[in-house]
Amino acid sequence: MTLPVVPPVSLILERLSLIFPEGTEHRNYVVRTMAANTVFVMLYVGAVEGTDRFLRPSQVTDMSDAQAERLGDDDREAWTKLSLSSTKDRPANTWYKPNTREPIRDETLRLGLIPLGAVVERTDLPTTSAKPKYALARDFVALFDEDLIGDALETAIAAWRRAHLSQAAMARMHIIREGRVRYNDSVVVTFPSGETRSMKAGKSSVITKAVIEEYAVRFLKDPVVLWLSESGNKVVQQDDNLARRLKLRIDPSKALPDIILVDLGEQVDGSELLVVFVEVVASDGPVHAHRKKALTEIAIQAGFELSSLRFLTAFEDRSDPVFKKTVSELAWDTAAWFVSEPAHIVLFESSVASIMTKTDT
Repeated sequence: MTLPVVPPVSLILERLSLIFPEGTEHRNYVVRTMAANTVFVMLYVGAVEGTDRFLRPSQVTDMSDAQAERLGDDDREAWTKLSLSSTKDRPANTWYKPNTREPIRDETLRLGLIPLGAVVERTDLPTTSAKPKYALARDFVALFDEDLIGDALETAIAAWRRAHLSQAAMARMHIIREGRVRYNDSVVVTFPSGETRSMKAGKSSVITKAVIEEYAVRFLKDPVVLWLSESGNKVVQQDDNLARRLKLRIDPSKALPDIILVDLGEQVDGSELLVVFVEVVASDGPVHAHRKKALTEIAIQAGFELSSLRFLTAFEDRSDPVFKKTVSELAWDTAAWFVSEPAHIVLFESSVASIMTKTDT
């Protein structure tokens, strides 16, 4: 059989980043060099859907720069046979150590490319089988054609996404892409009251806008913006009238959070009142244990009731390296919310009682 054309690893790496934009589930697993090398070796051995040829992860670990330059069909066929042989000697200067086959199998393939529809897996073998079982989806292979460029490439990628990615995944990518477009423009935030405020361009402002326009109206019954600031300690909104009505004392000289939302609730007696302290994280500064303690002290001094306090850290996306870096720092009895998935929230509960609704506390 004629083996497929093998493009350079550099082109594969570039295309993977185009195919799987920010917001893709487990994006790091499918756009890193290990993923590009895996796709390269799958093409090298002809592991493409419908050919009855499959990849074993150890073949990726056994590939070397010298072998990767031998692109003739005879060289590729000979190496494929040798790489699957149980009697072979391990070649020198391979791309990876033998135990690297596990992240290739578990992260790049099973958590990454397979769920996205880029790779198919044989279903007629036990999960413990050492036989080759992975192949590139045929329509995914077409995206690595070196002659496919410009508008034609963009059209092909868009068509592939529509065919393979869920509506939720597509929506998540769209939200992030739209947010990135606004990074260089001033951001106009519309409050629940209909009032607007302008914030300077940047990721923090885009996240802040989403917290007020999306989170507040989805998760709070009657939201009001009590306090809003941006980097440089600039106060964008301070509702002194509301603070006086609620008999609260807001001291701007204190280390206040980025946003303070008040949920007035639906009960006229104020029994549903909630105060949500929000930290917007574009690079650092989540609600960790020390920050939560400090905010609680500020809140009590300001006249808030402890039972009415809620704490939220807002991020752009779950795949954002900033979230991955800070998630282990988030304090118990706080929550995390993502711009790219506005209908969902992650709770870090220290007990079975809900921490985000007044009625359950």
